[in-house]
Amino acid sequence: MELDKLIYTVSYRNIKYPRIEFITGSMSLILPYGYNPQDILNKHKGWILKKFSFIEQCLKDSSNKALIPRTDEEFRKLVHHYIRDGSEVLKVRIRDVYFRKMKTKWASISSRKNITMNSQMKQLPESLIRYVVFHELVHMIEHRHSKRFFGILSAQFDKHEVLDQELSIYWFKLQD
Repeated sequence: MELDKLIYTVSYRNIKYPRIEFITGSMSLILPYGYNPQDILNKHKGWILKKFSFIEQCLKDSSNKALIPRTDEEFRKLVHHYIRDGSEVLKVRIRDVYFRKMKTKWASISSRKNITMNSQMKQLPESLIRYVVFHELVHMIEHRHSKRFFGILSAQFDKHEVLDQELSIYWFKLQD
């Protein structure tokens, strides 16, 4: 695939630096006023093409994935169970857990130690729910996705890259 065949949107805003966003598979260029879109496309051509290829593969793989029929209550109990387990392992404490549909992520953790879980996760396999919960708990120790963060994560999930890819595949499955 070549850059000139890619479909994307361009949005000009009062910002200092240009950026590229991929949300649910489509590419958006967020640019400062007067910025030429071709400049950012040329600069990041390799990364953009690799990202589109990854998305295409996820979309293809998503057709083979089954969603789990789970009630909200079952999902909540599962999340609380994995929070208790992960908190013990990491020696951290959270304040509260919230559940809501999120547009761009599986979960987040606030500076107030509250975890918000994407309610769409209830349809994922338990192994992925456990992974996302633990991932968020690790952020209580290390905020950024640093070498230290991945060291802590790898102690529990030695194949976290595979789990991240599975999450991407399920993301596209749920967007259908």
